[in-house]
Amino acid sequence: MAVKIKDVTNYLESIAPRPYQESYDNSGLLVGDPQAEVTGILITLDCTEAVVHEAIESGCNLVVAHHPIVFKGLKKFTGANYVERTVMLAIRHDIALYAIHTNLDNVHTGVNRKIAGKIGLTNLRILAPRPDTLQKLVTFIPEADTEKVLIALHEAGAGQIGEYKNCSFRVAGTGTFQPTEAATPHIGQAGRQEYVPETRAEVIFPAHRRGDLLTALRKSHPYEEVAYYITPLLNENQEVGAGMIGELATPVEPLVFLQGLKNSMNLKMLRHTAILPKNIQKVAVCGGAGSFLLPDAIRAGADVLVTADFKYHEFFDADGRIIVADIGHYESEVFTKELLQEVLMKKFHTFANIFSKTVTNPISYL
Repeated sequence: MAVKIKDVTNYLESIAPRPYQESYDNSGLLVGDPQAEVTGILITLDCTEAVVHEAIESGCNLVVAHHPIVFKGLKKFTGANYVERTVMLAIRHDIALYAIHTNLDNVHTGVNRKIAGKIGLTNLRILAPRPDTLQKLVTFIPEADTEKVLIALHEAGAGQIGEYKNCSFRVAGTGTFQPTEAATPHIGQAGRQEYVPETRAEVIFPAHRRGDLLTALRKSHPYEEVAYYITPLLNENQEVGAGMIGELATPVEPLVFLQGLKNSMNLKMLRHTAILPKNIQKVAVCGGAGSFLLPDAIRAGADVLVTADFKYHEFFDADGRIIVADIGHYESEVFTKELLQEVLMKKFHTFANIFSKTVTNPISYL
């Protein structure tokens, strides 16, 4: 059976949902027909003209990149800059361009877990969990139909809390109602007050799954009119957010850690703040620009923050409380290509999923 571009993008977004991207971001399918059949996927960190040429030469009609080539609206296509030229080249040759950026950064199985794995961290958790991604559904179900309805809700994405699935809370009670003459009740008769043993069921679910959940509820619930209410939650979602923190199996001296970091992340150089007189064990990481997480890393008790794009004056903010190790934006995220290939190979085997050979790092070192 032919695989379409939308099959690939839907799968990627089941792992890193687009609603988890930051407000400034532009993840998703940027160029291309979602109904087109996939001939091959070229995996890259950045999408450039050279990458699109490589896709053409390798027979891949879908480029999956971490960074979007288009961050804001394009008002003309004259080839005046590299963004316009890249998009024009892709359109001319029917190459689809897809980006999976901060949504992949923000899931617990994403970019930061890959970095943590390279460094050798365990006991991982999100450094700055997001508080705006969960909702609670409460509904009332006839006792005999409780299991059927809850199974449907769980299949639609409700009740997953960390490593526990199919979670719910249930209370037995009595539902009362009186069908009108125009009603066709599942239980009871028109014009008669009914008293029905019911289960009050509560489940937590990701906010972006709300439509799927309500569809599952209405299809599985026996009542003509389903009683429910949904409440946004302020709870932090421990599986969604910025950065990650973990621990080394054994504490090491700061210089030993930094040298090991250079080796494990294949670095030519790194910038860091003053070495502190304390061994390194608790490590915070953030792929890409992560200076905004410095207060979170300090608050979490991290000995070092591994990230990129610190500005000169931001290094002062470490203030002797933590070591900042700036390893470079490209260097911090280049292994995202490995992550994407691992994810895609689990699902798609009938066409090539290949790494781009084009080095897209815009920075060179002497």
